[in-house]
Amino acid sequence: MRDQVAVRELAFSIEGKFHHVDILINNAGIGHPGAPVDKLSPDVWSDVIDTNLTGMFLVTHFVLPLLRKDGAIVNNLSIAAKNVFPGSAAYSASKHGALGFTNTLREELRSRRIRVIALLPGATNTEIWQTIWPKAPRGKMMSPKAVANAVVNALLQPADGTIEEVVIMPPGGRL
Repeated sequence: MRDQVAVRELAFSIEGKFHHVDILINNAGIGHPGAPVDKLSPDVWSDVIDTNLTGMFLVTHFVLPLLRKDGAIVNNLSIAAKNVFPGSAAYSASKHGALGFTNTLREELRSRRIRVIALLPGATNTEIWQTIWPKAPRGKMMSPKAVANAVVNALLQPADGTIEEVVIMPPGGRL
């Protein structure tokens, strides 16, 4: 995700094998252990921003020429794209930046009829919690399947309409 050469090679490989892309889902991301800004390592900051924001840009940049008209891009952002969580400055900043990138991309691609969907899930029971909050109450979280179903439903909208933002939360709301 963070290596421009590797991402470019991936796009060339996709083009050589499949010739085009119908749907791009930017789903890779990392978190960081909770720490206030004055205790947050600059290296951790860079790792999170480079993966969650720059990585999304690189993949989109190199795959976009392969995306068909009427295709779609789904950027998995997190509810942290609109909310802040103390101790999560790098993660929150990366997700806020990714939402700005997603909204800009949507406007740039409207004329090409490429849908750009911002996915903002709340707490989902995935491995990222091992880094962010190892003792998080996983039983109160959504399953990855619930999030996947929301994405599929957004992608199945008829061609004359689109869902631009999908916010999906656990039944109990924020943790």
